[in-house]
This record gives sequence, structure tokens and C-alpha cells, in this order.
Amino acid sequence: MTTINAAADAASEVLRISMDAKASVKIGPFARGGKSRVPVQAADHDFTPEATVTPVGLFLPATDELFVYHVTSKVTSDCVVDRLEQWWMAHKERFAHITTVVLNLDNGPENHSRRTQFMARLLAFVRAQGVSIRLAYYPPYHSKYNPIERCWGILEHHWNGALLDSLDAVCGFTATMTWKGIHPVVELVATTYTTGVTLTKEAMAAVEAQIARLPHLEKWFVDIPCPSTMAG
Repeated sequence: MTTINAAADAASEVLRISMDAKASVKIGPFARGGKSRVPVQAADHDFTPEATVTPVGLFLPATDELFVYHVTSKVTSDCVVDRLEQWWMAHKERFAHITTVVLNLDNGPENHSRRTQFMARLLAFVRAQGVSIRLAYYPPYHSKYNPIERCWGILEHHWNGALLDSLDAVCGFTATMTWKGIHPVVELVATTYTTGVTLTKEAMAAVEAQIARLPHLEKWFVDIPCPSTMAG
């Protein structure tokens, strides 16, 4: 992992992105621990939350830029790839020179390399956007080394002691945190995602035929090459 990340950071045509979803947050008058400078009255029981929101983050280690998407639906494979796609479409002109994106991920249930819908969506992204993707996963109990995890720690410290009693409050507290002096870009995502979307064995076999897995580490390092890059 260290070798792959270092090579990515050293190559001008490669962009490394760290992605992860933080634990879901209950929206309501719930105590969150921590300390506040002003008195905060929280409910003494955790009643049914008004809603839940899951922060999905995208972090650029080379420039310390953080982008946070607060998702009100279940985070699925489609949701994760949609956030990558949403970010890329907003910034691709800035990264027009990039030929390969290295994605640092944990091996979570919705984004692991055997998740059929996740892999199919990434293959479609590669074809549509003309960039190759290299998946570089952190193994179990090592996801804390994924760079974005440090950002989540700062966010948790930032809003501890506060009442996250509305979506506006969640987005507002996120927008006012800083990582190395930089505020994140924050967006709310209200799309509803369907769970349990999978490919047939035949469809997944067609996907597998177009990707390359590192021998003996097939789950952890996967290349999804762009056909135009291969041709060149």
C-alpha cells in the first residue's frame, strides 16, 4: 500500500483519492458527549431520531482538500460511485491531465472489490470518463490508516457537545471544521438508493474479464484500465 500510494503521489498523471463513509448520525436532540462552551439541553433518552444522515467523504491527500456529502438514504454501491462521479464531473477540467485515479478504500460491504454492482459501476465510470482506476484497499483493522479517517476524527471532535437536531446543523458544523486550515466543501444528497442491487454471475464474469487483480492479493489491489489508455 505504501509503495502504491507513494508512486501515485509522485506521478503527475495520477490522482490519489481517499474515500470512506463515516458512521451514520442521528438527527435530533441527542447528547453526543464532548463539551460545549454554551449550555446545551439534550434529551435524556435516545428517542426515535427525526432522520439519519451518513457523511460520505472524498479526500485528496496531495492537497489536503476534503469534500463531504451528507447522504440521507442508505449508502449503497451506487451511492458511493455516484459521489465519485458527482465530484469528478464538478472538477474534471482541473484534472484534465489525469490518466489514472488511485482510490484508497476500506473493504466495506458496499465498496469491496467483490461487490458486483460496485465493480460494474466503476467499470462504467472508467469507460465514460476516459480514466483508469486502481483500487487500493486497506485490510481489516487497518482502515484507520486510510487518510480520510483522520478527517473524520477532526469532524467528530468539532461537533461533539453540539445538538445535531437538523440537517442544516449537520451541514453547518461540517462546513465550519477545518483540516490543516482548509474548510471542506459540503453538500446534502437526498437521493433515495435501493439496496441489494447485484449482477448475475454471467454479468459479473464479463466485468471480471475487463479488470486485473494483483496475484495473491486479488481482493486488495484491482486495476480497471481505460480501453483508450490500453490502446495507447
